[in-house]
Amino acid sequence: MKRRQRGADFLDPNVFIAAVAVFLLAGIIKGAIGLGLPTTSVGLMASLIDARLAVALVVVPMMVTNLWQIIRSGAIVRSIRRYAWFGGMLAASLLLVTVITARISGDTLAIAIGAVITIFSLTGLFLHVPELPERFDRAAQVAGGILSGIFGGLTSIWSPPMITYFLARRLEKDEFVRASGFLLFLGSLPLAFGYWRAGLLTGPTALTSLGMCIPAIAGFAVGEKIRALFSAERFRKAVLVFFLLMGVNLVRRAFW
Repeated sequence: MKRRQRGADFLDPNVFIAAVAVFLLAGIIKGAIGLGLPTTSVGLMASLIDARLAVALVVVPMMVTNLWQIIRSGAIVRSIRRYAWFGGMLAASLLLVTVITARISGDTLAIAIGAVITIFSLTGLFLHVPELPERFDRAAQVAGGILSGIFGGLTSIWSPPMITYFLARRLEKDEFVRASGFLLFLGSLPLAFGYWRAGLLTGPTALTSLGMCIPAIAGFAVGEKIRALFSAERFRKAVLVFFLLMGVNLVRRAFW
């Protein structure tokens, strides 16, 4: 399959079929562990198409699945109040960085995506994050939001700093799902706007991204059933190992 350079046209039929399979898998992972849709879809699609187009394709499914997650988890007003600083810094820095992304070569962006996925995997597998005292919460939200925005603007993946912050604050399971849904959805809005302004989210690309919501949501439903059948912790570690291999492979492909 040839790599496409920009998001001006519809995907080649073979690449489209591969994209449906990728977003189905990404939805399964998100349904099972609550995260991983952009990490999986961008990481795998960047091996088939230009990395900028891979990021553009994930925008609409990310918005839809996380909006649904917010609705299901509830207490949105509380999340807005509690994570206002993180969300504000995330949105502002992400919007600024998307302007730069349009000028970065596909191979450089693939290296960045691979590096972020690798960091995310290693953090989840090996890092024990110390507890963050309440008095440092605002500073941590500002720093985490800016760093997440830089990661997200370049790669559409801002989970590593966000999850590190959640772990440091010792969020319980329901609050973790509620907060991640809110911040992932919030970040997807400036990402979509920035990619549209940069000419990377064209009409055909937006329609294709919208179409990828179907396999993503279907996969999410399957992932929820998997979560009920198997140990969530064991599945999470298996997914992180998969992400680690995928991230290293993306960096390898960009260099060789």
